[in-house]
Amino acid sequence: MYSTPFSPAEARAARARMGLTTAQVAHSMAACGVPVHPDLVAAWEQGSHVPSESQLFALANVLWCSSTTLMGVEPRTLAEHRLARQLSVERLAYRIGMDPTEYRAAEASRHWDGDLRQTRALVDALGLSLRKLVGILGRGEELAGHLRSAIDGRWKAHVAPVAEIVVVNETLVGDALRTMHAEFAEFAERYMGHLVARNDDSRLKEVAAERSAYLHRLVDHFWDLIGDVGEESPFDATGH
Repeated sequence: MYSTPFSPAEARAARARMGLTTAQVAHSMAACGVPVHPDLVAAWEQGSHVPSESQLFALANVLWCSSTTLMGVEPRTLAEHRLARQLSVERLAYRIGMDPTEYRAAEASRHWDGDLRQTRALVDALGLSLRKLVGILGRGEELAGHLRSAIDGRWKAHVAPVAEIVVVNETLVGDALRTMHAEFAEFAERYMGHLVARNDDSRLKEVAAERSAYLHRLVDHFWDLIGDVGEESPFDATGH
């Protein structure tokens, strides 16, 4: 079962910086609309209990620190990025135009089925990028595999699966894959040209090194071609 990430040590340190007692923290949280007993605040700091999401948000506000500080980890999942922004499931779901139950299931399964418009709203709300979202959902290697196959084979067959992974329309993905396929083909042509001309090994090694470098930054190059939300959106005004 999912549990809100929480660092007792960070909570103790944050309270010490503010010079507050557990009773004062509890009183201030009640003023924020989240009443708790001082003993519960102490239990959080001792690690025997973990605050709920609403309690975490109120505690961060009272201690004048970020939710991320109290979580004690850099956000790695959709849920943790949402907590870092102090958004409840219901509030975030409303902002992106998705049923809360459906969004909660996406967090639990780490599988995103949102459409283009919902995805753009999600990355905006969480301060992410499309590339970051793909990584959070654990699909980075899957994307890289499709890109490697696309540049060295029939790129058209990979348009739909890549578009599904990155949640970008197929036209943009197709343009990027076609470009990358042509660029990669140039390495093979140059290599064969040197072989036919019987050039020395240094020329062949140079082409091989360039090919290796291209493959190394294949995913980076893909994102360069399609753009990334947060800087230059790959969506047009209609969400297509």
